[in-house]
Amino acid sequence: WIDRGSGTTSVGRFWTLDPIDGTKGFLRREHYAVALALIEDGHVTLGALACPKLQYGQHTGLLMLARRGAGTSVLPLADARAEPLAQVRVLDGSDPAAARFCESVESDHSDQQVSHQIAASLGIPTPPLRMDSQAKYAAVACGHAAIYMRLPMRADYREKIWDHAAGSIVVQEAGGRVSDIDGRPLQFTHGRQLNANRGVLATNGRLHEAVIGAIGRRCRAV
Repeated sequence: WIDRGSGTTSVGRFWTLDPIDGTKGFLRREHYAVALALIEDGHVTLGALACPKLQYGQHTGLLMLARRGAGTSVLPLADARAEPLAQVRVLDGSDPAAARFCESVESDHSDQQVSHQIAASLGIPTPPLRMDSQAKYAAVACGHAAIYMRLPMRADYREKIWDHAAGSIVVQEAGGRVSDIDGRPLQFTHGRQLNANRGVLATNGRLHEAVIGAIGRRCRAV
């Protein structure tokens, strides 16, 4: 069924699926996710993230469900038919120095050196939360972190839609904000890639403009 996907649709109504997002994390028996999203006329309207290693309260293994205008719910992955554990919300903090950011374990997925420089410029002293996959979006949505930066390693690199569609709505419906690193909304109308965007930034919303400003200052300094 995965092979039957055409991968060429950019308009109308279609699903995008990443059956094992964070393959290296899966092989290490660490964080990975199964990510499914429904895209309608360029807008993500439904997202589901199954995160077997993520914790919420006393539960390990979560299913995050988000529907446009209906919030983000978290359920125990062991019994997805159970009632939701909670409607999750992002952290409220607006002080960058009190924030924590998350990033990929794999250094070839994002420019970690620049991420650390940006964090230092914002006065963030806490070491990053490192995990593979779109579990990072889930971590921002449920308050484990407040910032997720994915900075392109090359000027011509563009992200794949299945790596961000489900995670983006999970954060947005939890009260956060998702854009590219220039502050533009992610555009899912260019086929398999986010061709109109550069990198990805997800935050609790209150910190978004400060992080974009720090990214811009770092880029101008290069």
